[in-house]
Parts: sequence; C-alpha cells; structure tokens
Amino acid sequence: MEKDNIAVGLDIGTTKIVAMIGKKNEYGKLEILGIGKSKSLGVARGVVNNITQTIQSIQQAILEAENNSGYKIKDVVVGIAGQHIRSIQHTDYISRNNPEEVIGENDIQQLIDQVNKLAMLPGEEIIHVLPQEFKIDGQSEIKEPIGMYGGRLESSFHVVVGQASSIRNVGRCIQSSGIELSGLTLEPLASADAVLSQEEKEAGVALIDIGGGTTDLAIFKDGIIRHTAVIPFGGNVITDDIKEGCSIIEKQAELLKVKFGSAWPGENKDNEIVSIPGLRGREPKEISLKNLSKIIHARVVEIVEQVFAEIKAYGHEDPRKKLIAGIVLTGGGAQLKHIKQLVEYITGMDTRIGYPNEHLAGNSSEEISSPLFATAVGLVMNSIENSTQSAVRMELVNEQPKVVYKNVTNPVQQRYEVEENYVERVETIEEEHREVRNNKAAAVKDESTETKIRRSFFDRYVDKIKEFLDNAE
Repeated sequence: MEKDNIAVGLDIGTTKIVAMIGKKNEYGKLEILGIGKSKSLGVARGVVNNITQTIQSIQQAILEAENNSGYKIKDVVVGIAGQHIRSIQHTDYISRNNPEEVIGENDIQQLIDQVNKLAMLPGEEIIHVLPQEFKIDGQSEIKEPIGMYGGRLESSFHVVVGQASSIRNVGRCIQSSGIELSGLTLEPLASADAVLSQEEKEAGVALIDIGGGTTDLAIFKDGIIRHTAVIPFGGNVITDDIKEGCSIIEKQAELLKVKFGSAWPGENKDNEIVSIPGLRGREPKEISLKNLSKIIHARVVEIVEQVFAEIKAYGHEDPRKKLIAGIVLTGGGAQLKHIKQLVEYITGMDTRIGYPNEHLAGNSSEEISSPLFATAVGLVMNSIENSTQSAVRMELVNEQPKVVYKNVTNPVQQRYEVEENYVERVETIEEEHREVRNNKAAAVKDESTETKIRRSFFDRYVDKIKEFLDNAE
C-alpha cells in the first residue's frame, strides 16, 4: 500500500457535483491532487430526485478528478444536506460498573452508542451524534472526561437527524457509480472544518454556507458545535427571481447574477443598463442594473432573515451565548457583490467571507481557494481523519493483469472502468482495502445497527443497478 493517505471528498450539490482528491503534505497542510466538476442534474435542494442523472453526473466528476490526478478512486466521503435535515439537543448518561477505574474511550463510545439507539420519527435516521459537555458525578462543564474517575458519566449531545430514504438514495448513487461510501458528513460541518479557525469556534461564530439549493448554518461556541440548520433556499431562487422579473431565460439570469448582480441596490446608478440578446432574431432586451439589484436584494434579505431567526433561536442574545466572532459567509452565494455589507446591516454582527485556503498547501490554485469549494475541501479533510486509502495510483491498477469474469455471482467482485475498458478490481488491492476497513472497524468497535442496515440496503441494490447500466450500453 502507498505511504500517503489519499483522501477523496464528494460534494453532491444542487448546481454542481465536485470530486476532490487530496493528501496531507509534510507540513500538515492539504495538498489537492485532482478535482472534477460536473453539472448537477438530478438533485434539487440538496436531495436526489433523479437517480440515473445523479449517477451520470457523479461518474463525470469522478472521471475528471481521476484524469487530473492520475489516481483511481475507490471510496469517498459524501456531504449530506437538504431541508429534511434537523437537529435536536439530547442529554444521556451511563452508570459505570467500576468507579475506581479511570474513564476511557470505551465509556464515551458506550454513551454515544446509547444515543444512537434513540427512537426517531418514522422514516428518520441519526446522521451524527456530537458530544458537547460532559458531567461526572454531578461535576459539570467537563470537556475532556478521559482519564478521570467517576461512577456516573453524563453528556449533552447535538444529534443531527435526516430522512432515511434521502440518505439511502445518496448511497445508492455512490455505489452505482462504481465506488464505495466510506462516510457521511453534514455539509455545514464540512464547510466549518475548511473555513473556520479554532479561535473563532472558541469565541462563538455562525457559519452560513449559501449553496445553490440550500443555505446551511452551523453555530459554534467554546469550541463545540451548538446548533445546525438547513434552510431550503439558496442561489437558485435568486436566479429564478431574476428570470421571472426580467422575462429572460435561466442561463442569461445566472450570467446576469454572477457578472452584474449586487445585493445592495444603492450601489447602482439609474442609467446603468445591460443589454441581453433577444431569442431567435428578437430585439435585444435592456435591463437596468438598479432593478436587477432590487430583485436580488429582496431575496437575499429573505434568506438572511431566516438564517438570523435560527441564530436567535440558538440564543445569540443571551450574553453567555454571544457569538463574538460574528458570521462567516461561504459557498457560491458568498461571492455575490456586497452580500457581506447586507448581512452586517441586517444582523448587526461582524461578518467576513470564508475561504478554505487556511488549511490548503501554498501551491494550491486560486480556483480551489474559492468559497465555492469550501464543502469539498472540508470533506477531503474529513476523509483524511478516517485514515482510509481512498484512491490508488492509476499505474498500479493498469499494471495488474486484466481478468474477465463470466457469470459473476460474488457481489464483492466489483468492476472499475478505466477509460473505456472494464478492469476487475485486483485481489491484492481489495485485500488491502478490506484490511484497512477491518482495522478501522476494530478501533471504533462495532458499527451501529443503523449503519449495518444501511450497508446491507446498499449492497442489495448495487448488482441490480450495475446490471441495468450494463444492459443500457
């Protein structure tokens, strides 16, 4: 196996799908080896609504990332979002058999496993169980209980919950694209890893990730995640408003928003006009930039006010919960002109634009440092934490003898497409990959029941989808 831990993140967004391959360099910074982008065709507001189109878009992004990097992708960490995501606060405890023994990781894992068994609403599934502060025998505000003595270990948890069917649809798309799903991460948490500093998380900060279909919120205080929310509005509704308000097609509306759009109408003069070509020989359409800004302003104000309502629901006005570091804006929507000033005006909080360049190696391109790729960078960082070998060099795959299987019945044997040829995954690579997964499983103890059910659900459908794709060729 290669010495470097190659990590892969896959950001399945409403407007774009990004596959990013990276590794840590000798200075502990993230070095991006390859990136692939494709237009997202089967996703609406962060939720898959067309399996076939989503699979095609994922395969396109994966292939581009592989060609750019020279690595063959085996598994990915995927971001999950959508209006079905909600979060709850929960407190739980365990009574330890031997209070004379120090508290270890096993005790904390036992407590987390207990929370994972919480009864959810029908059709819902727990995505994350995030411990906040611990309490030992009544002593509160303990951040690190390992190594302490105590009989009763208690903790408050931030539990992120999502629709089981939406999560399984994402997993099905991944497996049907010929790769494996190594982890799921809530997108605002991935973006937070990429753009926030530890000092900001300690002081208190609200991360607002404005994507195409959703706006994601993550609030940190004292270095701990306190609140998460997904608002089902993003840059696409602004484009739709421009399309309707100016009576133009969507492509022109998107270009207008990106090139001339502003969230602050006062910046444009009345005589500033842009001309849009007419359709099929029709007269060009003239649009006032001031009117364009008014359309954008109205929708951005609505989005920001909904996010601010969530910040107030967390308790920002309580002096003990005050977010001293203010707001960090990221995502594609953060590139809109004057949005920083508008957010400061509405919320009265200090605001900055979040770029994922803090964790990136110095030689990273300017494109990757854009807020647009904050989630993808965060997912790669998350994949590195998983310590899986998510990709192998293309030469290693090509060097192996090609084997043609007829009447393959073993679901473990998976085919990989290198350009136009299907190559069977080589047993040695499969063995190494299985060994890494077994080591990881041993470290984390037994997987939760929900995860096992999810994996078996995916496995049942993999062969059916592959057979469908083979017949379609």
